[in-house]
Amino acid sequence: MMKSQILGKFSIVSTLSFVVWLGISTSQATPPQTQMTWAGHAAFEIKTPKGKIIWIDPWVTNPMNPWSAKQKNPMNEIKKADYILLTHGHSDHVGDSLAIAKKTGAQLITNFELGNNLVTVLGFPKNQAGIQNLINPGGQIEIADGEVQVNMVPAVHSSGLENPKSHELIYGGVAAGFVLKIKDGPSIYHSGDTAYFKDMELIGETQAPDVALLNIGGHFGMSPEMAARAASAVHAKLAIPHHFKTFPILTQSADSFVQALRLTGIQSRVMTPGMTLTFENNRLQGEAQE
Repeated sequence: MMKSQILGKFSIVSTLSFVVWLGISTSQATPPQTQMTWAGHAAFEIKTPKGKIIWIDPWVTNPMNPWSAKQKNPMNEIKKADYILLTHGHSDHVGDSLAIAKKTGAQLITNFELGNNLVTVLGFPKNQAGIQNLINPGGQIEIADGEVQVNMVPAVHSSGLENPKSHELIYGGVAAGFVLKIKDGPSIYHSGDTAYFKDMELIGETQAPDVALLNIGGHFGMSPEMAARAASAVHAKLAIPHHFKTFPILTQSADSFVQALRLTGIQSRVMTPGMTLTFENNRLQGEAQE
């Protein structure tokens, strides 16, 4: 065989090898994924692309949680938690924070007064409630080695922490919401229990969340119709209701919320407790969002 033929075959083989290698590399590359699970009421678990676990208002033992309905302990399902975010001090939002913190070593992120009173009144581990993570509306911090930016935004609601010994309410600081900006993931707004207020438009202008988790229960917070208005105000691309049906006094169906959202053109997704949504980058898996 002539030298030129050998070199020619070597060139073809090398090129094919490079193409095959490139094909394997691109086929194995998957978009970064963020997972969000609703545990019922206002409790959401968020898993970042790098595997950090963030809980917001983790009342996981609420009666809507499917494990509670099966008379199993939902706490047994929590194997890991890195951060606990609390919008305000009411018991249905503080929930199982203490138990989760003691089990996992999760760091607390909430307002300054509530954080301090959780330590002194409930016995929240002091070394997991450091000043670096106690903020107030308008403040922002980076967590998870810079993977997540946490923005605390205003809310119109009350905040009181119950003393388990006397059952008296102790000052819980100001109520708030959170906007989480996840690197290679969605930005997520959790409203807490806020009423609708005009300055939600400022949250939309400055934060523009991809996903809005909005309370629709009425009585203690927004009605479904006002929650739909809030979704529009914050410029959400996808709106998900929470804080409903847990008790008879709350809104029992998200139907009117979905109907009101149709008029705005904003997509909605009504989750069931225990359901998980997966986002690829900032888009809901399997769905194109404009």
